[in-house]
Order: sequence, then structure tokens, then C-alpha cells
Amino acid sequence: MYARERQRQIVRLARDVGRVDVAPLSAELGVTPETIRRDLTTLEEHGLLRRVHGGAIPVELWGLEDQLAAREVVMTQEKARIAEAALAELPEQGAILIESGSTPARFAELLPRDRELTVITPALPVAQLLAARPNLTVLTLGGRVRSTTLGEVDGWAVQRLREVYADVAFLGTNGLSATRGLTTPDHAEAELKALMLRAARHRVLLVDHSKIGVVRLHRYGDLGDVDVVITDTGLAPELAEELESHGPRVVRA
Repeated sequence: MYARERQRQIVRLARDVGRVDVAPLSAELGVTPETIRRDLTTLEEHGLLRRVHGGAIPVELWGLEDQLAAREVVMTQEKARIAEAALAELPEQGAILIESGSTPARFAELLPRDRELTVITPALPVAQLLAARPNLTVLTLGGRVRSTTLGEVDGWAVQRLREVYADVAFLGTNGLSATRGLTTPDHAEAELKALMLRAARHRVLLVDHSKIGVVRLHRYGDLGDVDVVITDTGLAPELAEELESHGPRVVRA
């Protein structure tokens, strides 16, 4: 098992059970305790885990937020399938919103070059990626840029978002719960995300299974506020049915 694959497994285990310890990980993954400690240090540096005595816990339990670069190397295959499935929700023409986040960014990479679209986004990486495409008109919202997401938030972004209404919004989230709804650790992101739910006719949520069942600090919407949830096959079919009972159609890609 390569180091990156092993580290992804460690993150999955930590998020599943709330904590990982060096000795059990060493036995389960077939490497030395020193290797596990180096893995935990790397994952902490990437903003995915927080070291504690004898092991590590997910940053979610500390109310912290992953850096965008760290999220881009986690659940990569799942995010690729989610992004591919999301193309089915893309209009032939018109305006779309693409939110900040690693999964919406992966979707942006796949936008076809034969459709005339206006793309509205608070995400600077998405705007930079798409700006040179001749078939796309790219609009950013303005505002303060958050270092964790490289997304624009606060006054200017909020005001601009209140003035637009797109055909489809492609959204991400930090947490999704059947009972607690949509949540995020940052209050400024929560304000913008709530407005995005109201700024499009059709709302598509792109979320890998590791974020389902997770509850973060700030709640900004209900499951019924989105029309489609696109996730991966790591979500059990019975959990997908539970989510659908609250309103949205669920796609397991």
C-alpha cells in the first residue's frame, strides 16, 4: 500500500469512529508504529487530522476546517465520479452557480466546451480555471477571500449573490445530516451558502459519503432546500433512501 493510499485509509477510519490510535493502525495496515506516526504528522500538516496522545482525531471534532489543498487529495475517485454524474444536471445554455470546494471544482474541470454558459462563482480557482474558455462567461462575486477555501465571502459577495438568479447551482457542503440539514464550520460561508440555495431554480449538492452524517457548527439549510444530492457508492442504499425521504433525489455515482 502506497503512503497516500494508506493515509486516505487512516482519514476514513478516523472519521468513521472518531479517533485512530498508533498501535492498532500499525497492526491493521502492516507498517511500523514510526510509519504511522509520520503519516499522522503529515495528515495534521494537511489539516485533516489533529494529533492527540497516542493517535489522532478528525479536525471536525475540533471545529476546524480542512484546507482546500488537503481536501483535493482525499476521496479523489469518489469526487471524480460525482463530478461526472453532475454533468447530467447541466443545462444546454443559461447561467450556473459553482460554489467553492474541491468537489465543485472537480465538476468545473469537466464543463463541456460546446455549450454557451454564464458561470457565477465565489471560487477563485474555478474562475481562474474557466476564464480562458471562449464558450463561457465567468463572473466572480467579489468580497473577502478565505485562505482555507480560496472563496469570496462577506459583504460584496453577499450583495452580488442577492442580485442574481441562475438556472442551476452546483453546491458543496461540509456536513449533511437527515436531521440537522446542511452545515459548515464558518459563519461567513454559512451566510453565502444559504443565499446560494435561494439563488437558483435547480439546486444540486455534490458531496462524498464521508460528509454525510457529519454536523458542523453553523446550519444554513435543510435537505428539502436541494433538489438533487449526488454522492458516491460509499453511502449505503438504505441511507440514500432516508435522505430521499426528506425531499431530494439521491444519486449514488
